[in-house]
Amino acid sequence: MKSSSTRTRPHEIAERALALSTADGCVVIADEESTANLRWAGNALTTNGVTRGRTLTVIATVDGKEGTASGVVSRSAVTAADLEPLVRAAEAAARGAGPAEDAQPLVTGTPASPDFTDAPAETSSAVFADFAPALGEAFARARAGSRELYGFANHELVSSYVGTSTGLRLRHDQPNGTLELNAKSPDRQRSAWAGRSTRDFKDVDPTVLDAELAVRLGWAERKIDLPAGRYETLLPPTAVADLMIYQMWSAAARDAVEGRTVFAKPGGGTRLGERLSPLPLTLRSDPNAPGLESAPFVIAHSSGDDASVFDNGLPVPATEWIKDGELARLTTTRHSAGLTGLPVSPSFGNLILDGGGEKSLEEMVAETERGLLLTCLWYIREVDPATLLLTGLTRDGVYLVEKGQVVGEVNNFRFNESPVDLLSRASEAGRTEKTLPREWSDWFTRAAMPALRIPDFNMSSVSKGV
Repeated sequence: MKSSSTRTRPHEIAERALALSTADGCVVIADEESTANLRWAGNALTTNGVTRGRTLTVIATVDGKEGTASGVVSRSAVTAADLEPLVRAAEAAARGAGPAEDAQPLVTGTPASPDFTDAPAETSSAVFADFAPALGEAFARARAGSRELYGFANHELVSSYVGTSTGLRLRHDQPNGTLELNAKSPDRQRSAWAGRSTRDFKDVDPTVLDAELAVRLGWAERKIDLPAGRYETLLPPTAVADLMIYQMWSAAARDAVEGRTVFAKPGGGTRLGERLSPLPLTLRSDPNAPGLESAPFVIAHSSGDDASVFDNGLPVPATEWIKDGELARLTTTRHSAGLTGLPVSPSFGNLILDGGGEKSLEEMVAETERGLLLTCLWYIREVDPATLLLTGLTRDGVYLVEKGQVVGEVNNFRFNESPVDLLSRASEAGRTEKTLPREWSDWFTRAAMPALRIPDFNMSSVSKGV
């Protein structure tokens, strides 16, 4: 594939598409993506590579007597020759559609990004310059310790250019890095997992993760069978992140007002202002959070419960969703804010939970008389939207803690819990730290969470298959 220096630059593609449009309104989103990755198995690298790609989304709006319609068409590997057919397809889709329920005037007035006309940012194998030698050291240590390391490191950099017929010219560069490391005993009977989220692979050390996994494999040398039941449970930050992300995906204000979610108030209205936790927990999003930076404006490729293509370019402010244990905000587009009478609160690019705790997970383990320590959750699915009851599995290590010491590994479980209900029963929150949500890492990586102590986590059945 040609380098970005010899191809038509994304901002030029966006400008040409806008110039070609004959619709009443037009939004163009050009996403330039580059990815670098490493994969390994059995203490040896297996594959590595770098890929690049481009996706162009054209959103045409057409005004009619009954309202404004929208048409959205996205295509990959778009060249200058592909532009006019793409623009015409979006316009045809708009003219063939009925009025869009979420129609709003296109956003205006946001200052242009000073780097809008610059070439897109790109990642390369150089992002692993320090990481790769450390990974080799981790392999050597693992071999010496009779364990095998499997996993991958992935770094993605997406430059998004948003141009509109109302004059917006915005750009955001989003790096996303994930590291997942799995250690296995030679007989494959013991397994442990650790993961990290990073922007640039300068703050992750695979030798540190390997040392952590070696300890967990040691814990697993003793096997203990436990029945299903309710157990005091320590949820590590990765598990808390998976649960909080799903909770926020279910926090659209309109759905709550219409009585369809856990945030609906019996008898009508929402649970805004209601105390969800006895702990002073604050759940927030902030596009400028250090190490978790995300787009400071809306980039919406399609409309849905918590996003609207008409809101493209709308500023995204720092928002507290839960404040000191009380529900403070639900997600809204401009359209749903008007329907519900609630403030405009665009959906989020990162998620941070802080309970004021200072203890590490290890310190929380040391203060546990008897309970379970989880590694991560897996295969999370919704059972009941009215209560946000979720089910899923534990994976890669559930450990029994007695008198402050891990005494062995127990069997895996299926759980049935609502994250909202868990917040109401949490008795302690640890230190907030950057984490990788394992279940949702393909969709959401920017999170910082504390470990939570749950006195009675519901392990609904024993799972033998994970």
